[in-house]
Amino acid sequence: MTVHFNTVDVDGLKVFYRSAGDQSAPAVLLLHGFPSASHMFRDLIPELACKYHVVAPDLPGFGMTEQPTRDVFAYTFEGIARVIGRFTEVLGLTTFAIYVFDYGAPVGFRLALDHPDRIAAIISQNGNTYREGVSEAFAPVQAYWDEPTQANREALRSFLAPQTTLFQYTHGVSDPTLVSPDGRNLDDFYLSRPGNDEIQLDLLGDYKTNIACYEKIQAYLRKNQPPLLAIWGQNDPFFIPPGAEAFKRDLPDAEVRFVDSGHFALETHAREIGAAMREFLEKYLG
Repeated sequence: MTVHFNTVDVDGLKVFYRSAGDQSAPAVLLLHGFPSASHMFRDLIPELACKYHVVAPDLPGFGMTEQPTRDVFAYTFEGIARVIGRFTEVLGLTTFAIYVFDYGAPVGFRLALDHPDRIAAIISQNGNTYREGVSEAFAPVQAYWDEPTQANREALRSFLAPQTTLFQYTHGVSDPTLVSPDGRNLDDFYLSRPGNDEIQLDLLGDYKTNIACYEKIQAYLRKNQPPLLAIWGQNDPFFIPPGAEAFKRDLPDAEVRFVDSGHFALETHAREIGAAMREFLEKYLG
């Protein structure tokens, strides 16, 4: 299994991505979350590439993808979804399964809303689209949504601190020594780049638009009935298990599974999640 590391021009924006597997095989698009990048899939890609063409981009403002300044690029989830939609077109991905995690969920589900014919299947790993899946940990962010003052914006800087990254990686993990420090240290490096803090604060503020999209996404699920596997870290402090179980309300055939881990469940359960994905994708992608 060989992983390729590439950068492609998407309408003038240089997007970094990892890819592996036979390009003629069914495609699986992996969409990462905050504050990470495609490196979070380093253990999952080998689990899938034996049978699928796996593609994992870094979202704008994250990882190795170009970071344009805020005066030339609007850091909103709509804007990021537009870039990733064009990214799939530039790479010639006409149909694909999507793996959505954290921030990857509002990006991936926006792709599904805009291009339902392109989505062959959905794997949601702590990728929420139901209000009951949002925990009280979002309270400081919700305060900023309700009153977008500078003081409330400044209060969100704690979300960018190394101790918060550590918390995201280790909370709910039975044995924190199983979590490599490499991923979170790389995340902290990217967060510390000049100007990235304001980009992340913009996105935290814009997250309210994702909540507003929930009903549209749920309507898409009911109408199109895409195959869906929700496999969640059951101890996630941000996106809690009711959000996974809620999928069955709109998709009665959805598969819902839990692993005994936290938010970044791939750090401890990549093998189990990979096996569940292969079993699921075999049914719908072959």
